Amino acid sequence: MDAVDRAIINRLQEGFPICDRPYLTVAKQLEITEDDLIGRIDAMLGAKQLSRFGPMYHAERMGGGLSLCAMSIPDGEFERVAEQVNRFPEVAHNYARDHRLNMWFVLATETPKRMGEVLGEIARTTGYPVYDMPKQEEFFVGLKFEV
Repeated sequence: MDAVDRAIINRLQEGFPICDRPYLTVAKQLEITEDDLIGRIDAMLGAKQLSRFGPMYHAERMGGGLSLCAMSIPDGEFERVAEQVNRFPEVAHNYARDHRLNMWFVLATETPKRMGEVLGEIARTTGYPVYDMPKQEEFFVGLKFEV
């Protein structure tokens, strides 16, 4: 990752413009070409330096369901189960934690009813229970990681 890639990541954490040519707008701010910006984002996604690039929707405001979920997975099974869990399009932000509950992810569904269905599907697919921890109150914390 070079200085331009770092600048791209730092800039994109501030948000993405809503306009006719958002990539061009950001590219100009970074003093690179639009094609270079798109190519570098694609390359960082391909190299898994970025896990995803896209909009974040507020599922609940759109009539859907949203929850933080956790699982307790034995070390030797972690990668296999992570791959299985990540195949569900409703799963985002899957990460490991140093805790008895060592796999945590966000589950967002089109309807609240679908939450229970997907939780059951994940448990059946992986063979491990999923702990559902829906939010009770929402707080906004502006978090940015300078790279």
